[in-house]
Amino acid sequence: MRLEPCTLVGKIIRIEPLSLAHVPALDEACRDTPCGKRSIWRYLLDARVYREHGMAGLVQSLLERQAAGTDLPFAIIDLKTGLAVGTTRYMEIEMDNRVVEIGTWIGLGSQREGVNLESKYLMLKHAFNEVGVMRVQFKIDHRNFASLDAIERIRAYKEGVLRNHIILADGTPRSSVYYSMLDSEWPAIEVHLENLMDRKGASE
Repeated sequence: MRLEPCTLVGKIIRIEPLSLAHVPALDEACRDTPCGKRSIWRYLLDARVYREHGMAGLVQSLLERQAAGTDLPFAIIDLKTGLAVGTTRYMEIEMDNRVVEIGTWIGLGSQREGVNLESKYLMLKHAFNEVGVMRVQFKIDHRNFASLDAIERIRAYKEGVLRNHIILADGTPRSSVYYSMLDSEWPAIEVHLENLMDRKGASE
């Protein structure tokens, strides 16, 4: 099993290796609303770095993790605009055990456009079909109901909750709900995701 930088192309997005060149677009797409009432960072583990060092610091941190072999980050590119609207990455990589985790954050303006669904599909398909992983996992803040609904919609298996296992950037404890998919489950889930994307496309 080998994880290497690559480019994955879908119908509405392209996933390409993350670089510092993506910083300006990511900074624009992922900032808080002017009123401060909406933010993608409330429940995310990356918020601590983002709040302290900005988008450039966060992207640099992800690239350093890539160099250390713990993460493989990508930019999510909107094919209509050619701009980065978020990131996704393989993390918690365990090559010997054929296990990876997928972590994603997407700007507020692209969260209802099918971007998350297609990014999950492309990353899962690459992990299972090309890399040959046995297990893909996800972890989500137990208060992030939109993300919990989204991950259950793609039929990931809910395993349980790690209670108060990390402190977020605002000082509050986060409990994480763990989900997983196995290689034996992937063929059925792949068809399910393709059907979801087809329905999404037909409704637009």
